[in-house]
Amino acid sequence: MRLLDVFTMIESAAPYPGAAAGDFDTYLKAGPDAPYPGFASCFANGLPADQAAVLAATQRPIAFSAGSAPSGVPAWKTIPSWSLIGTADHVIPPAEQMFMSNRAHAHITKVNAGHLSLISKPCAVTRIILAAARATG
Repeated sequence: MRLLDVFTMIESAAPYPGAAAGDFDTYLKAGPDAPYPGFASCFANGLPADQAAVLAATQRPIAFSAGSAPSGVPAWKTIPSWSLIGTADHVIPPAEQMFMSNRAHAHITKVNAGHLSLISKPCAVTRIILAAARATG
């Protein structure tokens, strides 16, 4: 997703205590604003409309800097990885997820789910977590 597209998704930006100069908390728009199709269609696709509305209204903010701050050496370079790819994800394209998962030599599972597979496919998520726990002891 291009940086310009990210800006069209932001509903509001608010300073927070202790923030570095120029940083702020961001919230995603509930409704559409081209090219952003709205929270329900983008982030909560595959969930019931009433559940998507609650998720949009109760979202927690994320600091704008979180998307650009360096994170150091990626953990996947030294530890085993597992990846759940939502084939209907409208936030991170499945092809991009596959690229990242293959680069990490992850154990890959695909599910027919959107971005919020933790909510829409909890059994699949649980199976992967348990498999990772068993494999890593």
